[in-house]
Amino acid sequence: MESIGMTAVIGLASHILFFVLTWKVLEGLRIEQFFKKGKVVESRILFILVCITIGTTASNFFLDILSWAQDLVYLF
Repeated sequence: MESIGMTAVIGLASHILFFVLTWKVLEGLRIEQFFKKGKVVESRILFILVCITIGTTASNFFLDILSWAQDLVYLF
């Protein structure tokens, strides 16, 4: 049971870390310029959805690599 709990903690931490990293990187872009004037809410919603999509994808990639590296001990 401790292994499942530890996996959950690592997964949560990874997703939060990659969300924050993605947020910081995307802040460098000016997404608002692609929207009509006064559409601030829509641009923020897109910003959040893109952040979630990229952060989740990067986190899942990281967690897959971590899992596969741990499974290498069963190779021999």
